[in-house]
Amino acid sequence: MIQITREEFEEAVDDALDSLPDEVAATIARANVAILVVEEPDPQPDGAELLGLYEGIPLDQRSTFTGFAEPDRILIFRGPLQRLCASREQLVEQIAVTVLHELGHLFGISDERLHELGWA
Repeated sequence: MIQITREEFEEAVDDALDSLPDEVAATIARANVAILVVEEPDPQPDGAELLGLYEGIPLDQRSTFTGFAEPDRILIFRGPLQRLCASREQLVEQIAVTVLHELGHLFGISDERLHELGWA
């Protein structure tokens, strides 16, 4: 387990977002999505510990007929990520993987495909 300050954790999330190509970043900026750092997820029925969570309507399923919708949310869970990692370097890498994984869901990419791509 490694612990860093919330500010350092948020900087690592920002760094992951800054690493995206400009075209992808622009699409995310227009997508009405909030990316939030949350300390802990709600307990899961299967006991699994979530690292991140996408809540919303993926871009490939949106329609002009959907009407007004709340912003989508990507939650990055600080506690589980810190407990998973043994070093700062590992944590920063896992934060980036988690951010990209959840952004993949925004773009409509399934968990199975994200695993195939190495973003699990």
